[in-house]
Amino acid sequence: MIIGLIKETKIPEDNRVALSPTQVAKLNAEFPESEIVVQSSEIRAFTDDEYRQAGVKVVDDLSDCDVLFGIKEAQIDSLIPNKHYFFFAHIAKKQEYNRPLLQAMLAKNLTFSDYEYLVDENGERVCAFGWWAGVVGVYYTLRGYMLKMGQNTLPKPERTFTLAEMRAILDTVQLPKVKVLITGKGRVAQGALYTMHECGAQELTLEEFLSDEPVEMLSFYRACVNELVKRKDGKAFDRKDFRNNPEAYESDFIKYAKHTDIFIPCHFWDPHAPVYLEQEDFVKYHLPIKMIGDITCDICGSVKSTVRPATHAEPYYDFNRVICREEAPFSSQDNITVMAVDTCPNALALDASEYFGDMLTEYVFRPLLRGEGDTSDIIRKATIVHNGKLTEKFSYLEGFSKGEE
Repeated sequence: MIIGLIKETKIPEDNRVALSPTQVAKLNAEFPESEIVVQSSEIRAFTDDEYRQAGVKVVDDLSDCDVLFGIKEAQIDSLIPNKHYFFFAHIAKKQEYNRPLLQAMLAKNLTFSDYEYLVDENGERVCAFGWWAGVVGVYYTLRGYMLKMGQNTLPKPERTFTLAEMRAILDTVQLPKVKVLITGKGRVAQGALYTMHECGAQELTLEEFLSDEPVEMLSFYRACVNELVKRKDGKAFDRKDFRNNPEAYESDFIKYAKHTDIFIPCHFWDPHAPVYLEQEDFVKYHLPIKMIGDITCDICGSVKSTVRPATHAEPYYDFNRVICREEAPFSSQDNITVMAVDTCPNALALDASEYFGDMLTEYVFRPLLRGEGDTSDIIRKATIVHNGKLTEKFSYLEGFSKGEE
């Protein structure tokens, strides 16, 4: 078997990769009858020379590879017919903008497995960047707030920025004395909490957070979904019921928003679930929020001031709370500044790639290289297209793929 790591073709660019040079070299040594090669790339966090120095072959043409691994959606014209691809495709929820990508997969007789659906027997994801999104999202948000306050003290991450560098910077910078609200319980929220703890922020109790007393240092509270919504009929919150009947609930978010300077959403949101912040709420309730670091990046989702995704090159924009429109970043202290980078882990591409590669090695690369690709339940459950046809699990995409819905 020959496996190739493709160069990223999506714009804006992504610097991550499925395996680091060291990880490729180890797998090639462990499975000498197969080979993993790397497609040449000028944007990857690890350079071509770093792969060569590790003894890894760097090539331009991947047509002789059996399986190909990327990170984000590959450009349609780069897809090689009759191959097996792995990447994040964003097609399984019928994302309209990627309908042509699914159609191309079917037309080119591809097999395609989506990282997002690599799950264990309990349905838990085994390969994800969520923790890193939370880590970087907090850094970007604090940097944006300080820029808003006229303090350019947190540097913009460069391509080779590392977690160790980020921690060292946060350890030396004087951070604002404000209240931060973090929402969510999963990997993204855990990453956000990690950064808050690393920079010495104080975790508040609910009573302390809802108090009108000013804080003496950067402080935060983490609220989970059971605190953010309530049943319309007054009955107690039930997580299973909320998952199955989100329309039976309404938002209870404003009581938190009234005491929040910086809001960092890390929660999962269902389109049928309550909206936490409507555009008009900022004026209606005289909310003190100055900055929103929307790591979830649900466009016009549970937080309606997130009107579009941002990029690493330009991570911020302002939301005019009066006329409910986007404006230039930091153009007015009365505006809400929004951070909505939808690929936050890319700011720590070296570390995040190593972390992701370790998981892929265990759950995907070793099974493939042992010849277990067709029998692995984890790979099977993540496979959306097999030899140009939708798999049974994803057969609901049939109409979508034909443009009928």
